[in-house]
Amino acid sequence: MGRPLDETELVARAQRGNIAAYEELTRMYQGIAFQIAYLIAGSVTDAEEAAQDGFVKAFRALGRFRRGRPFRPWLLAIVANEARNRRRSAGRRDALVLRAAREIRPGDAAPSPEAAVLGLERRGLLLDAVNRLSEEHRLVVACRYFLGLNEDETAATLGIRRGTVKSRLSRALERLREEVPEDA
Repeated sequence: MGRPLDETELVARAQRGNIAAYEELTRMYQGIAFQIAYLIAGSVTDAEEAAQDGFVKAFRALGRFRRGRPFRPWLLAIVANEARNRRRSAGRRDALVLRAAREIRPGDAAPSPEAAVLGLERRGLLLDAVNRLSEEHRLVVACRYFLGLNEDETAATLGIRRGTVKSRLSRALERLREEVPEDA
């Protein structure tokens, strides 16, 4: 009583039919679910619908979720599949717009105006280079560096093996190093 429930407890309660527990899980992961859906679907509308449908499908599949496994990658894999289905059915191949982490983190000193402009230019070069990557490389980079997922979560979310995450990430970073000069 009085302490927040952790993910494992919330999942167990949701599996027993506690709607409030599932609502809390939804609140915990709605942001990252939308982000992964947006990265894959490429549009806000499709991402919102994919995330919402993913949460509904995950709720219906809670009985099949294996206790002791991490919930977040399982949920994100469902959302990612929904986003892929929307993207496929729409037949689009729009370039994805990725958002880099904020320039100023809490506790950082405010950059000079010159440094801020240079930082924005470098970020723009980097984002353009990431957007030119193949979809499989772009999604791995986005999951790892823009969403902060670890290798196992990235693998589960994208439905690939951990070794595939590592190799795709390595190739993508090599290409980015070639395209974005260090002094830029």
